[in-house]
Formats: sequence, C-alpha cells, structure tokens
Amino acid sequence: MKSAKIVGLGKYLPSNRLTNTDLEKRVETSDEWITTRTGIKERRIVSSGEAASDLAYQASLVALKRAAIAAKDLDAIIVATVTPDTQFPSTACYLQNLLGASKASCFDLSAACSGFVYGLTVAWQFIAGGFYGNVLVVGSEVLSAITDWTDRSTCVLFGDGAGAAVLTATDKGGFLSSYLGADGSASDILILPAGGSRHPASIDTVNKRMHYMKMRGNELFRIAVRVMVQAAKKALVKADLSASQVDLFIPHQANERIISAVAARMHIAEDKIYRNIVRYGNMSSASSAVALCEAWEEGKIKKDSIVLMDTFGGGLVWGSCIIKWV
Repeated sequence: MKSAKIVGLGKYLPSNRLTNTDLEKRVETSDEWITTRTGIKERRIVSSGEAASDLAYQASLVALKRAAIAAKDLDAIIVATVTPDTQFPSTACYLQNLLGASKASCFDLSAACSGFVYGLTVAWQFIAGGFYGNVLVVGSEVLSAITDWTDRSTCVLFGDGAGAAVLTATDKGGFLSSYLGADGSASDILILPAGGSRHPASIDTVNKRMHYMKMRGNELFRIAVRVMVQAAKKALVKADLSASQVDLFIPHQANERIISAVAARMHIAEDKIYRNIVRYGNMSSASSAVALCEAWEEGKIKKDSIVLMDTFGGGLVWGSCIIKWV
C-alpha cells in the first residue's frame, strides 16, 4: 500500500480581531485573568453573513494553488466542522460548488477539535487503499455562532478560522501513523445541547440558551492532558519512533496550560512545540489545520521533518498523527 503526503496547505482568518480588552467591556473578566489561565490575547471573528464554507473556500484556494492541483482534479472533499452552514447539505457540498470541484465526492466530519486529524486520517486511508488520488481536507469553524457571549467561562476561549490541506499519494514518507480514540460516556462535559433530534429547536430551548456551547472546564482539563499524552505515545509506537525523534509537536491550541502539561509529560523540548493560541484562541477543528499551515509557512517544517499532531475535543474524542514531510 502507498501512503499519502501533504502537497499544499492554506489558511484563512477573518479580519475582525476580538481582543481581551474588548471582552472586558462585554463580561466581567480581565486581560490578566484570560492570559494567565488560557494564554489567549485575541481571537478572530467572522463578519456578518460569513459562514464555514466561506472560510473553507478561502483556505482551500491557497492550499490548491500551493499544491498546483486544480479543483476539477479533486476526488474528494472532507470538511471537519461542528459549525456547518446548514445541518444538510454538508458544508463540503457548498465548498465543492464554490471551488467548481465537480468530480469530488463530499462529506462533513464531526469530531470537534480533533476533526482535522480525523479528516487527515480518513483521507490518508482513501489514498493508501487506491480509492482516491487527490483529497482536500479542511477544518473550518465559526464558533462565534455558538458561543454564549454572556458566559465569561467560555466566551474568552473561542475564535473563527479555517485551514486546508491537499493530500496525494507517495511511495515514501508522508503519513507514518495515526491513533484515534473516543469516550462517549463523557459526552456532556463539552456539548451543544440543542438543535439536534434530542432537543429540536423550540422557544423553550432558545430561552434556556441551549443552542450555545456548554463546558465543564476543570474536568475537561484533567482528561485532555491524559488522553493527549496517550494518543501521542500510541501514534509514536505505531510509527516505531520515540518522542526525541519528533522535530515539531503541534498540539491542539485549546489552552496554554494543557499544551505545556502534555509537552512536559512527553518530554518534548520547548523549541519543538508550535503555538499560535495567543493570536487565535481555540478554533476547534481549524486550530490544528491553521497551526500546521503556519508552521510550514514559518519554515519550521522542512523535508524529512517528523511532525506530531495531537488533538482532543468534545465527544469526547482525541487523535494524533505522525507525518514525515516529503
């Protein structure tokens, strides 16, 4: 079986910046409190009418151009998102239309903050099995649409953005391993309660603010560190590598303290950790996608670099993958 490699990366961040100082005017909080507990200074917020497919489109255009692959040559489009344009059709279908990728099959993937790693893993398997040749994977989120701006414990955390990757086949290097996990028994720790078949939209669900994210942060922190370490170690074992052989560690950008705790337990040196949480906050599936793109743009990823991506999100779900850059 062949493997898959990433041949093009792109990102898109809305131009609107929401700083901690701005949030001080909305809720009872402070720049010092937010920075100390999360590491976030600002986040990007979409303009009115801007949806997940719009962000995905802009990121995809950059990724396709860098890959030198035309949209018409895409075999599949996978969009990882928890904030789709609509429940159906999929955001991937809207993106296909915007790109003019008429040959591509399309579907959305819902794995919260681990969505991009899940999507990369699925695309890799499609390509390795010979089912598809060129696959576009996008993490695109408009979390501002489901953020309760009156809840100071959550509204400081999230932002909007999109990142895209174009994958194709390779005979050497590329994706070396992946590990995906989940624990549905803890699904209520991070959840969007209403809008699905369990609690369809109603006057009651709107009045109870059930269409906004709910999170129990302290519980989430403890679990996140444990399972992210577990996922990274299992991916390393599958790739027959040690943590010392990792050139760049790209953890999910959810919280600075989680990033530091995971890296410390993995014994990964500070200069090998990529961070951009200070600029964007948590963008769910888009966080890993944007971080990977920016790390490459900044020259932190070179030929033969071993890149370890590690994620965790609502579900609960987690996932890690290892890529040898070619």
